[in-house]
Amino acid sequence: MLVNMLKAAKEATYELMSMRSDIKDRALSAVADKLDKNRELIKAENAKDIAYANECGLSKAMIDRLILDDKRIDAMIQAVNEIKAQTDPVGKVVEGYRRPNGLYITKVKVPLGVVGIIFESRPNVTIDAAALCLKSGNVSVLRGGKEAINSNVCLGKLMKEALKETGLPEAAVNIIEDTDRAVVMEMLRAKDYIDIMVPRGGDSLIKFCTEHSLIPLVKHDAGICHVFIDEFADMEMAVNIAVNAKCQRVGVCNTMETLLIHDAVAAKILPMLEKAYAEYSVELRGCENTQKIIACKPATEEDWSTEYLDFILSVKIVKSVDEAIAHINKYSSQHSDSIVTENYSNSEKFLDRVDSAAVYVNASTRWTDGGEFGLGAEIGISTQKLHCRGPMGADDLTTTKYRIYGSGQIR
Repeated sequence: MLVNMLKAAKEATYELMSMRSDIKDRALSAVADKLDKNRELIKAENAKDIAYANECGLSKAMIDRLILDDKRIDAMIQAVNEIKAQTDPVGKVVEGYRRPNGLYITKVKVPLGVVGIIFESRPNVTIDAAALCLKSGNVSVLRGGKEAINSNVCLGKLMKEALKETGLPEAAVNIIEDTDRAVVMEMLRAKDYIDIMVPRGGDSLIKFCTEHSLIPLVKHDAGICHVFIDEFADMEMAVNIAVNAKCQRVGVCNTMETLLIHDAVAAKILPMLEKAYAEYSVELRGCENTQKIIACKPATEEDWSTEYLDFILSVKIVKSVDEAIAHINKYSSQHSDSIVTENYSNSEKFLDRVDSAAVYVNASTRWTDGGEFGLGAEIGISTQKLHCRGPMGADDLTTTKYRIYGSGQIR
């Protein structure tokens, strides 16, 4: 029963919250070693998920998210080692001061406790999330989708083996094997055991969790990302960024879904982009002015707020950086947005006024990633403002507590 797992998870928090950094790091080293030595097992279990995905007719982009080959196993190992190498956030003194009454007050970082994570598709999340929780002294309870159940269970068992061999409580990492959606509801209402919920997935999952959770949420929502090519952009750079942001990997949340182009350069750059996108068979959907310059399907109002996760791109011509900013703030999911420009004033205006978690100048939105940001990995990318925003690493899995030292003071 889930309640028994959650009770054990809660009990494990009291041991884990004061665990020494070197012991946690030893466990992470053991996790990395397990992944390396069990590659064939991992790939065999993953093959079952890929076969099921093909039977269900999932898109190529969705199947790509499921794959665990040697390259991605290497990436998981690297992520675990990078997390291990980070400074332990637990116990960090945020501030300390002495009051006139002699009390010495310190504010320190402490683990959140039990972190419930609901996610879809990507089985590497199992390792990334559990490793970050372990580093930050948290217990993880992970519920993945049925499309990756064999991979997730395999990875979870390997982590538990590593915990047992290094003397940590096995209940520090928990994989829910029941893929019934009723279990999600049970998690969302387990406020006596789970301290924070982290849903990451499609719009329907996020909405369901938001509407039914009795536990504070950190949402990792859709990625409706934009690139704006300004009139002062370097054309070659703009094409490279626009192609990379859309085509490098389409099935992930930091992929560009809408391209905005200043009308002063649209006639010049759109034919260049049309040719570049044709190499990837990208379906272009453009505004009326875009359709006058290149051959494309007409974009509808719905397109501006759609996360395609596919080789489809909406294109809109705008008259100014202000219009681009207004469009982004209206339709964006507040994930990642970029401007390509050589104009300092326009770049600063864009950085200041675009209300997203990650805002770029002259770089692809594809860089929004915990590993690329130096976090080792990420629990996900928060698109809300409390209590964290953007790629969520080990430090973001902590809260604070006050530790007060006295010498007999009474009030």
